[in-house]
Amino acid sequence: MTIQSLFLLLLYLFAFSDAQISPGSSLSASDLNQNWTSPNRSFSLAFYHVGPSSFLAGILFAGGIPIWTAGGPSVTVDSGASFRFAPNGTLQLLNGSGTVLWDSKTANLGVTSASLDDYGNFVLSNATAAIWSTFTHPTDTIVPNQNFTVGQVLTSGNYSFHFLRSGNLTLRWNNSIVYWNQGLNSTTASNLTSPTLGLQSIGILSISDATLSSAYIVAYSNDYAEGSGILRFLKLDDDGNLRIYSSVLGSGTKTMRWAALTDQCLVFGYCGNMGVCSYNETDANPVCGCPSQNFEPVDVNDGRKGCKRKVEIDNCTGSATMLQLDHSLFLTYEPELSSEVFFVGISACRLNCLVGGSCAASTSLSDGTGLCYLKTQDFFSGYQSPSLPSTSFVKVCAPALPNSSPDMQNVRRSKDWSLRVWVVCVVVVVTLVSLLAVESGLWWWCCRNSPKFGSLSAQYALLEYASGAPVQFSYKELQRSTKRFKEKLGAGGFGAVYKGVLANRTVVAVKQLQGIEQGEKQFRMEVATISSTHHLNLVRLIGFCSEGRHRLLVYEFMKNGSLDNFLFTEGHQTEKSLDWASRFTIALGTARGITYLHEECRDCIVHCDIKPENILLDENFTAKVSDFGLAKLINSKDHRYRTLTSVRGTRGYLPPEWLANLPITSKSDVYSYGMVLLEIVSGKRNFEVSEETNRKKFSIWAYEEFEKGNSMTILDKTLSCNDLDTDQVIRAIKVSFWCIQEQPFQRPTMGKVVQMLEGVTEIERPPAPTALTEGSIFGTSINMSSNVSTFIASPSAATPSSTSSLQVQGVSPLASDRNTVTASSSLLHSDFS
Repeated sequence: MTIQSLFLLLLYLFAFSDAQISPGSSLSASDLNQNWTSPNRSFSLAFYHVGPSSFLAGILFAGGIPIWTAGGPSVTVDSGASFRFAPNGTLQLLNGSGTVLWDSKTANLGVTSASLDDYGNFVLSNATAAIWSTFTHPTDTIVPNQNFTVGQVLTSGNYSFHFLRSGNLTLRWNNSIVYWNQGLNSTTASNLTSPTLGLQSIGILSISDATLSSAYIVAYSNDYAEGSGILRFLKLDDDGNLRIYSSVLGSGTKTMRWAALTDQCLVFGYCGNMGVCSYNETDANPVCGCPSQNFEPVDVNDGRKGCKRKVEIDNCTGSATMLQLDHSLFLTYEPELSSEVFFVGISACRLNCLVGGSCAASTSLSDGTGLCYLKTQDFFSGYQSPSLPSTSFVKVCAPALPNSSPDMQNVRRSKDWSLRVWVVCVVVVVTLVSLLAVESGLWWWCCRNSPKFGSLSAQYALLEYASGAPVQFSYKELQRSTKRFKEKLGAGGFGAVYKGVLANRTVVAVKQLQGIEQGEKQFRMEVATISSTHHLNLVRLIGFCSEGRHRLLVYEFMKNGSLDNFLFTEGHQTEKSLDWASRFTIALGTARGITYLHEECRDCIVHCDIKPENILLDENFTAKVSDFGLAKLINSKDHRYRTLTSVRGTRGYLPPEWLANLPITSKSDVYSYGMVLLEIVSGKRNFEVSEETNRKKFSIWAYEEFEKGNSMTILDKTLSCNDLDTDQVIRAIKVSFWCIQEQPFQRPTMGKVVQMLEGVTEIERPPAPTALTEGSIFGTSINMSSNVSTFIASPSAATPSSTSSLQVQGVSPLASDRNTVTASSSLLHSDFS
């Protein structure tokens, strides 16, 4: 055996051992994040919702498509249920009360382990062989690489799917009525030796047997041999039809590609007992109704549950009669066919059923065969269509009360439609005249009362927002919207933010800007630039206010607040914790938003203050970057060449060049993003120093752990191991270290960051980010004047959301001699490193 072959064998055995599930393991319906996954993570065994408080335990294809359920799709459980691999080797589904609802019946058969393979097969094995598997005990679905053999059955409600030794595929109702029969021997009955039915991964359903020279193809899915990452599966649906579906990996949706019965109304019992299946003009799906007004639905909310007589035949006060249904038939299939078919005319077909004590309904065919079918069973299923050449009769208590005929319904629809047109025309005309009168009156009132004109014009200005233009609000209007700035959402370097509700009931966030140095015209120009910047991952600016010293911005409201509330919550409250999938989505969304600012806007916008507090989350936890473009509102100078005389940033996120009097570029935002990404992974502030990090700055300690191969020690301890995508975690950690390189030219662009996070671009091993020595930047010692004392005196200045303007007295060329650093310089480092 070659070294390469041995390596591949060891790799396989390692992957296989990782997938092993030991006896005594269990899953709980109360924690839907628990699951047993296949090595390639395409399949998982877990509980999943099927109702507000009901669950199923089953095997899911990535995205949530079930392919097998414990006990079948009808065995639902409550939130206290569990799925257990018992120590005696059996699988059990238990309800919250402890009742066993399903058992694999493999106790004491020597089962020592369980595993879910990459094809979706869950197998119980002993030391040498498989004892039981889901592929040999299917429920309602067959997937590729699963052989469906004679004796195996798919079930769904009252319906079942069987594969016969003759090579036939049959669908049955109540395990008796065969309403579909197709396959190799649909016209002749000859046995095969050991036939198997299989669905190829490319979408071909075929029958194989030793006596056949080649596989017999039953059906092609209409997308066969197309695409990649697609699971095609054969499923018996609860409507009694057998279908092939396609599902793209991770999409969570399925598309029908083939159906055994193209006419759903031909499925026996689809509309329940005494129900009639039909189609209307506007819907391709069948409609279930009752034969006449002599009947009523069993469940008015579900027509598929069938109908019942309002008065039973045995309770008729008068005589029974036959209700005539034109263009209809009652489905009759084997084995009831032989005893219910006669060669008689339509009148005799009606009369024979009327006088027959056991007959409930009959159908007379008008296709030239002269056949009459009698329904003597308690259950009969109807089908009505203008194309059917048959007439049916149903026994009811007199008088017979037929439903409205289609022709009469069409006449009524025509009359109703004409009436509706006239009513709509009158209403539209009256409404337009009324609106015109009201609008004229309002404009007249506004012209007479000019002080109130501004408030009303702001209402009309909301139309500008719909077109993308910023809306101008008056200060009084925003005072009223925020209840005089009562509910404070937060505060940052650019000002405080308050919750408000506009006149049209739109919830907004209103930011009171501080330190504005620009004039009215320049301020409006910058606001127009910000409002024209639209992206899924950017907070949208709705409008502004500029009245004298009052400068305010109105943003869309983010229901879930800022990211820091979920990363750095005290004690990591469960209700505010984020799983890994959510964190990675937020990190990727943030990167895309910043990429848009840097590379896709007409003018490059450098944010200058990327931090968790400026990453907001909407109701769907979509990340949106806020406060972009505000740096130019604070200082009219070109932000790309900002110096220490105008530094405004946040401790822990400032790149080295901010403090070294070097040009500020988009790479400065990359550094800040790298620090945020590291916090998303770790759940800790990047400037934290603790015993856990050996009293080192967290980012330095994290890289040391990465170098040692201990990347998972960097990860937030509150994250569940079951939910982790290890490749994504490693990718995010590597990207963060590339972003926080000391030299800007070493950092990737944000566009490159997105590609690396998505896995489109390979990530080389990042070099160590050069640690900032205390008080030094790029090997330079900084001597700060006493002007910074006001900054360091207040405890609030040390909070993560604080910002500051710093004045530098001078820069010494001394290298990293810490003894030359003044006390003020040390304090600066403690707040910004």
